[in-house]
Amino acid sequence: MQNSQKDSLIINIPTVLIVDDNASNLDVLNGVLKPFYKVKAAINGELALEIASNPNKPDIILLDIMMPDMDGYEVCSRLKSNVNTAQIPIIFVTAKTQVKDEERGFEMGAVDYISKPISAPIVLARVKTHVALSNQNLVLEKLVLERTKKLQDTQIEIIRRLGCAAEYKDNDTGLHVIRMSWYSKFLAEQVSTDTEWINLLYMAAPMHDIGKIAIPDRILLKPGKLDDKEWALMKKHVEYGVKILGTADSELLSMAREITLGHHEQYDGSGYPYGIEGENIPLSARIIAIADAFDALTSKRPYKNAWPVEKAVALLKEKSGKHFDPILVPQFIKCLDKILEIKAKYQNTF
Repeated sequence: MQNSQKDSLIINIPTVLIVDDNASNLDVLNGVLKPFYKVKAAINGELALEIASNPNKPDIILLDIMMPDMDGYEVCSRLKSNVNTAQIPIIFVTAKTQVKDEERGFEMGAVDYISKPISAPIVLARVKTHVALSNQNLVLEKLVLERTKKLQDTQIEIIRRLGCAAEYKDNDTGLHVIRMSWYSKFLAEQVSTDTEWINLLYMAAPMHDIGKIAIPDRILLKPGKLDDKEWALMKKHVEYGVKILGTADSELLSMAREITLGHHEQYDGSGYPYGIEGENIPLSARIIAIADAFDALTSKRPYKNAWPVEKAVALLKEKSGKHFDPILVPQFIKCLDKILEIKAKYQNTF
């Protein structure tokens, strides 16, 4: 038989870790399990924890209870409290056969209980069953994670598409929301280490101007300056956006509402809708305000030419402490190289 054919017949043999302070007991269990499994042995609890924490961790652990220094209950507790070993099934193998002992073992997370002296058929049957169940659970967990990620990816895409729908009102490509989302993420990474919050911000950013959908084209696309009445109506896109996003109890939608409501506030309190100032404006909204403004300034629209990057940066500096957060503006400039890469990648074409 050729090597390639041999390789295709290789079976992944499960590994069993046996833990007992009595060498004779280890020899007995090893003799029972060796013909069917890879066997690792530990003579005490510390060694068992070390073996279980290795990258090639065991598929199942057969654990004695009565051991000196660290008994089986403590070993079990420490394994279950460690995220890397918590899912390994544990079977207690012990002479402690009272009901209260079994109850304690199950309460600590053991999956089964084998009494000493052991019966070889029972040991093999229990190990086979729990290895199979564990493998089945791992497969199910993997499927759940894959489907959850797919659902999250779909959710992100829907949000981005909705954001683009609003941008199509005054931007023929809708690429603005993609660019400013990346700009926002880069800036957020400069001032926060909370990756979950940063990702929420990135995902929610496309919704910042969703309320534009409700603004008439005669106002949104007007090439000249808006009069007072038109400007009052334009500002209502914030209110419309919050209504569109609704009141659902979702971290993502909550972040989107926070951004929508706050990204037109200005650091000196001269913004809208509430005239909030300084750090009373949510950090998420202060970040979006800079990213949104920079992209709007440097992008060509049907009614305006794009500003040079240098001129846009100069405006951010000029408005620092007035329109924009003075701490965030320098941080935004620090990641300008990455920002310009995204700008070049997602460029409008008119």
